[in-house]
Amino acid sequence: MNGALPLVSFMENAMRPIPSLIAAFTALVTAFVMAPGARAQDAVADFYKGKQITLVVGSTAGGGYDLYGRLVARFIGKYIPGNPAVVVQNMPGASGNTSAGWVANIGAKDGTILGAPQAGSLVDQLVSQNSAQIKHDARTLNYIGSANSEVFTCLVRAESPVKTFEEIFTREVILGSSGGTTRDMPMALKNILGAKIKFVHGYAGTREVGMAVETGEVQGICGMGWTSIQSQRPDWFEKKIMRVLVQESISGDAELNAAKVPLTVSYAKDAEKLQMLELLYSQGVFTRPFVMAPEVPAARVDAVRAAFVKALADPQAVEEAAKQKLVISTIDGAALQAMVKKIYEIPAPVIAKLKAALEGE
Repeated sequence: MNGALPLVSFMENAMRPIPSLIAAFTALVTAFVMAPGARAQDAVADFYKGKQITLVVGSTAGGGYDLYGRLVARFIGKYIPGNPAVVVQNMPGASGNTSAGWVANIGAKDGTILGAPQAGSLVDQLVSQNSAQIKHDARTLNYIGSANSEVFTCLVRAESPVKTFEEIFTREVILGSSGGTTRDMPMALKNILGAKIKFVHGYAGTREVGMAVETGEVQGICGMGWTSIQSQRPDWFEKKIMRVLVQESISGDAELNAAKVPLTVSYAKDAEKLQMLELLYSQGVFTRPFVMAPEVPAARVDAVRAAFVKALADPQAVEEAAKQKLVISTIDGAALQAMVKKIYEIPAPVIAKLKAALEGE
């Protein structure tokens, strides 16, 4: 056959892809598949490059929300494409709702505003006695994540006439309140469980309530997170100034459980009261939430969500948190978004009864 290849062999050779063509084709397909994500990432980086993000903290400086907010602010810019600078602005008021409303309605909607409101601002439109005055809809916010889950506690001065939680049903205790959980949680103890509590309202934050406790202006504080107390007021226990009466929590803290500090839910006399307390304490799961406005482009929200998780896992952030005695238990943005959605699906009668319990004195 004059050295000619058989037809079958010729066809096999002709159809066998050339290696360089395979590489080119693979690169083309990869580029086609990856291009949208890569372009979105590049667009996010282009947007944030040279810009500044303002992190609006819904409490006064020095409190728990402020400490977690500033920790995130120091590290999150490192992981956001374009590496924007991040500055903190404190905006206390209305138990965190002032800052949440500002983020939702007034601040820039382009992704340069990040909010760190109080946990209660995520549920207050359901249960707060001032719900009509709340100017944001928590269901529509973009949730970036939560830095910490918390067990709330009720504490009194060591010389207080109330020595155990059982005694709070027969002896009055005077508590300081800065709003939010420091109002709602003891109010629930009073109106759901029957505790004898007198309130002194108007403090700017838990830091100010703590100072009032130390001077004897009030006898205690309820609705303050256990990890916040340990980081902000370790001397309360080193000097035996305070005692923990009860845990305002569904399951409690391991350390406090071991010390046999009781749970308020164990004093609920029926299933309905238990359900009301569980709804109130749900905010303990996402104690340090971070949010962005509903209108922020999805690609920027996704980028900031990813950066939030990476920032709190940064070795330097972990070390710094440990020095400040801040406990990090990160919840990512998608999971937090789903939690809030579930809360807003709770039956209306249960919500109405809890709201009524939190009204008035």
